[in-house]
Amino acid sequence: MTAPQVVVHRDKELMAQAAAARLITKIVDAQAARGSASVVLTGGRNGNGLLAALGASPARDAVDWSRLDLWWGDERFLPDGHADRNVTQAREALLDAVELDPARVHAMPASDGPHGGDVDAAAEAYAAELGRAARPENHGAVPSFDVTLLGVGPDTHVASLFPELPAVRETERMVVGVRGAPKPPPVRISLTLPAIRAAREVWLLAAGADKAKAVTIALSGAGELQAPAAGARGRRRTLWLLDRAAAAGLPRELYPPASP
Repeated sequence: MTAPQVVVHRDKELMAQAAAARLITKIVDAQAARGSASVVLTGGRNGNGLLAALGASPARDAVDWSRLDLWWGDERFLPDGHADRNVTQAREALLDAVELDPARVHAMPASDGPHGGDVDAAAEAYAAELGRAARPENHGAVPSFDVTLLGVGPDTHVASLFPELPAVRETERMVVGVRGAPKPPPVRISLTLPAIRAAREVWLLAAGADKAKAVTIALSGAGELQAPAAGARGRRRTLWLLDRAAAAGLPRELYPPASP
């Protein structure tokens, strides 16, 4: 796993715009190299802010959207189309405005889907879908995502992996059902740390003063059980994209003076 790199931007708007530019470049490069690209999306204000900035970018047309696979790091186990579902918010922020291949948009199951209210069966189905997309060269049960995007919660959670809860302790399964999440809704589906670590690059997004403590804890040597964000690492790169408010508790030597 890679040591984290930190980039600090002036404010959350600039952070979103810069992250969108980075993501466009990464997708275009992957498509040029392998014909397609794969990205794991995150919800929340920073994940949706990045998607909105990507949609507003004049460079968005450089992406061949029909050759992009989209996955999700976690999902609220709610009915299809519910306003709180990450996929619903992603469609509103960007996905409905670009020409994606519907077969390459891999939304997590909804609570009114074929598995009904059985969140464990829904998680197993998503794990199976990931497994079908994996290639021999991936050497694992999930694809080698080009980028996995993760928002960081004030409690250091990423995806729906919350401190000390069973999901963050999972070492075998790639996707799990989550019950008793400390923020609503309590029932969710989430990638596990092994699935997150399959990505070539993991980008963690945090903006705002309410994230400063979590960022400091996760980047100061905390264990992943107590601070799940600390365990989110990419195989080639781990990138923390922050605004100044979220980085306020970090020692200056952790990020270069040139960070805009």
